[in-house]
Amino acid sequence: MSLDSITQNIDDAVSDFFDPVATTVGDIVFYTVPVGDADLPLIVAWLVIAGLVFTGWFGFVQARKLKLALDVVRGKYDEKDAPGEVNHFQALTAAVSGTVGLGNIAGVAVAVSIGGPGATFWMILCGLLGMATKFVEVTLGVKYREEHADGTVSGGPMHYLPKGLAERFGSGGAKLGKVLAVLASAMILFFGLFGGNLFQTNQSYAQISSTFGGEDGFLASSAGAVLFGLLVAVLVGLVLLGGIRSIASVTSRLVPAMAIMYVVACLVVILTNVTAVPDAIGSIFRGAFEADGVAGGIIGALIVGFQRAAFSNEAGIGSAPIAHSAVKTKHPASEGLVALLEPFIDTVIVCTMTALTIVIANPASWGEAREGENIGGVTITSDAFATVLPWFPHLLTVAVLLFAFSTILTWGYYGLKAWTYLFGRSKVSETTFKVTWSVFVIAGSLLSLDSLISLADSALFLLAVFNIIGLYLLAPVVKRELNSFLEFVRARGAGAGAEAEGTEAEVVDAPQR
Repeated sequence: MSLDSITQNIDDAVSDFFDPVATTVGDIVFYTVPVGDADLPLIVAWLVIAGLVFTGWFGFVQARKLKLALDVVRGKYDEKDAPGEVNHFQALTAAVSGTVGLGNIAGVAVAVSIGGPGATFWMILCGLLGMATKFVEVTLGVKYREEHADGTVSGGPMHYLPKGLAERFGSGGAKLGKVLAVLASAMILFFGLFGGNLFQTNQSYAQISSTFGGEDGFLASSAGAVLFGLLVAVLVGLVLLGGIRSIASVTSRLVPAMAIMYVVACLVVILTNVTAVPDAIGSIFRGAFEADGVAGGIIGALIVGFQRAAFSNEAGIGSAPIAHSAVKTKHPASEGLVALLEPFIDTVIVCTMTALTIVIANPASWGEAREGENIGGVTITSDAFATVLPWFPHLLTVAVLLFAFSTILTWGYYGLKAWTYLFGRSKVSETTFKVTWSVFVIAGSLLSLDSLISLADSALFLLAVFNIIGLYLLAPVVKRELNSFLEFVRARGAGAGAEAEGTEAEVVDAPQR
């Protein structure tokens, strides 16, 4: 029996067993309600409402403190003796590498196919709201992180939910927090193995095998698949062995490079068709409020845009605080401010560039997809690049590989922290996880396991339900931490003029610890 038939049998067996489970759980997690002529997934509404609430609660922190966030990233408020493992910039790039991925390339293409150009407007708006949610969860992640004797740290919802709720509500909060922490760890681990690992390898392998050689090429063979999986597994394993310092060292170079490369490629397509830019921007705004010919009309475009942004930047999911918690700082809110840049980079910049490229290039496959043809998102984006230069899809392949690799690295770190919370931090425990993670990398080049990936998506967004409940309950803690950091900024002589006045007012109004 050939390797191809073996893997196909495994795929079929897994699908037959898990399809009913994945469908049932997916129907619950992504339950929809009719809004006009469209269907709104309640989990998307839950995430968007959280963004609205926290934007109001913290007085549009994503706009008022954007300059301060940039100052923190470039090290203006660093302290030499601060606990942690990586600097603010490295923590940001590590977290961004977990969100900027295939969703920014393929998912956006699907969004503008279903919701039309107008979905882009709502996607941007949702990304801006998500900045406030990200600020809240990362501030909590740093405040309640666990510092180990060897200098490493662990953070995330599995730490701030039990510790924060116990601090605010006593023994009852501690019990609830413990249950939520175990559930959060299990869901992060499950999604990490299948969505953050196997799916990324599978899709990047599919892209590189189709670009270089096609169905008849060596890479499309079983041997090529195994070789690709082994190569990625070795590279990932070598980086994971170094922990978050090693991951941050790689992502701090890889993320800016891949983002710049991808954005420049988009700009080439846009500038080549510069005369079409005004019409494209106009169609985005018109489509957001008119959406003629789009399923569900304006509401349909809004829902698709919000859904894509929520799936892309993961604000409120609870994953990013794990990476950000490793930052060197004494002020949790400082990293919270840094984290609010993450949805801006992921959604407002990268996703918007993808959407603009597709709308401006207007490839034939996009038109076919809008007519109802089942065309993959990566294909649409690739075709948009190909309208300028035939070799652009090869550049896109490189971008896909880099995005996928960085996502595997970051989710490997997330998965490790979830694993050690559940099974302990012993050497045997950590080694077991790293071996398991590498095996899943290899399996990803051979197996699709669509039903398990669908189930993993459900697990990740179910985590948002528990996580955001905790964020609401712990928001006063975040308010105090923000005021504390602003006081520190003022004491350092920063924030002259209007910024200083705003800081002083907030500090005066701050509740006492």
